[in-house]
Amino acid sequence: MSACWKLCEETCTSAISRASPREFPPGLSPIQEWECRIRLENLVGYPARMAYLYFLAVFVGIPTLFFALLNATLRRLGIELPSSLQAWPVLTVVGGHVLLALVYTTPWDNYLVATRVWWYNPDLVLGFTLGYVPFEEYLFFVGQTVLLGLALLVAGRLVPDPALSFRPRPFLRLGSAGLALVAWLFGLLLLFRDHLPGTYIGLELVWGMIPILIQFTFGADILWHHRRPVLWTLLPGTLYLAGADALAIRSGTWTIDPEQSLGVILGGILPLEEFVFFLLTSSMVVFGVTLVIAKESHVRARWFSGRLRSFP
Repeated sequence: MSACWKLCEETCTSAISRASPREFPPGLSPIQEWECRIRLENLVGYPARMAYLYFLAVFVGIPTLFFALLNATLRRLGIELPSSLQAWPVLTVVGGHVLLALVYTTPWDNYLVATRVWWYNPDLVLGFTLGYVPFEEYLFFVGQTVLLGLALLVAGRLVPDPALSFRPRPFLRLGSAGLALVAWLFGLLLLFRDHLPGTYIGLELVWGMIPILIQFTFGADILWHHRRPVLWTLLPGTLYLAGADALAIRSGTWTIDPEQSLGVILGGILPLEEFVFFLLTSSMVVFGVTLVIAKESHVRARWFSGRLRSFP
């Protein structure tokens, strides 16, 4: 137990009597104060604790149901995706991304929990774990992917791109891929430097930039061509999920290790790394689904396939 947590427990009785869990022991650094506030709020029961399953039902299940019903309504009204985004059935593609999310994220997330980069409150989960991670976390992988896939489908129907012919932009692909590679190398550098506060952000970048690097290399210009539905899904989706995550952290559903984080706290609650996490995971889903359903991607894939077959 850290010294900060011990101080918090020692002052818990007086904090309860003041009914003010925001008053901390003096002389704490900002990161210690954040750690202390989370601990104190959990100890005094302020705010109310939120079970992980309840979080999923409210913040993932309800909006997913909303977008499912909205898609059904738009379809009945005859509002379909533009033909350029109908190369594959969207729901099939989203299902494929659910499997990819489970396969790709499970080892990484288990490592985070095993090394205490983040941990969950055992009193707020069902108690069934797969590896080090609670069952609800796997439901979150599935739910986030389905939610963003359905939101992208709505955005594609309501804010389609202008009916302009696609123009390949090789320099956009190379530039975007180069930036992704720089971010990946920066994450690798943080890990190799063995800088403890950079652990979480380093693990995120090393893990998350690989799929994005592949997506940019193949089709950054295709994503730019379909930027309206992409951005209308990616930006609100990231902000919404980060906001929901902040509420879960505040209620003690899970906790991010302050010692393995940079100590940049957005809004006094959300560690920067958590915002980066949802930006990365939302990008993977939105970019991936868009590239698979875009007809331009299939034309490019056939071109690559033909080039490979032409080699002796």
